[in-house]
Amino acid sequence: MSAYALASLLHEGKAKRVHATDRPDLVAVEFKDDATAFNALKKAQLSGKGWHNCQISALLFEQLASQDIPTHYRGLAEAEHGGNWMLVRPVRIIPIEVVIRNRAAGSLCRQMPIHAGTPLEPPLLDLYYKDDGLGDPLLTEARLERLALLTAEERADVERLAREVNTALVKVFDRVGLILVDFKIELGYTADGQLVVADEISPDTCRLWDRAVEDVNERILDKDRFRQDLGGVVEAYGQVLKRLQGVCPEPLIYR
Repeated sequence: MSAYALASLLHEGKAKRVHATDRPDLVAVEFKDDATAFNALKKAQLSGKGWHNCQISALLFEQLASQDIPTHYRGLAEAEHGGNWMLVRPVRIIPIEVVIRNRAAGSLCRQMPIHAGTPLEPPLLDLYYKDDGLGDPLLTEARLERLALLTAEERADVERLAREVNTALVKVFDRVGLILVDFKIELGYTADGQLVVADEISPDTCRLWDRAVEDVNERILDKDRFRQDLGGVVEAYGQVLKRLQGVCPEPLIYR
């Protein structure tokens, strides 16, 4: 008998659905096969994408937990749910996307005179206002203060936690021959006020390059394959998962 029962749909985003359960301390997240880019102007259905992102996120959340980095993750749903469901703690999401860049790529190279692949030391941390209607704009110091989204102490906590996540992820990806170019994460507060990593950590939210491949297109193992019409998106995600499975324990099944 399951330790929980699914209840109403709480929220549906571009890549996931969040369901309530019959327990107030537990929500269920379904990873969808929908692929979107450019603020959902480009869309597709990629069979297997949701499953891969769910499995990858589970492994990475557990790697963070092993480094005492708090997350909302509680475990994967049992196999009968298809492998693309995850159980998490409910959190109040901060409406800010935190982006950390270890190397220059993507929008940074369009906005600054810097070549793609340039190492960034220390890693560059940017905050973006999470609002699709506004295009998720970059937050300056003055804009952040104007919106009053975080106190100075909360912002310091957010940036500290994000940098801890970066350090941990760089290490695990380095073990499997991947370069963590950049990534975005969402953070939130649990009912007892703990700041935790939420949402997902996957090739949808990370730029990952194969360290052993020099070709600038072939080395891409992330959502840029979809953005740039390179093909092989799910296959690339599968390669990331296979490599992580080689160094990570089997993910927890929530019971």
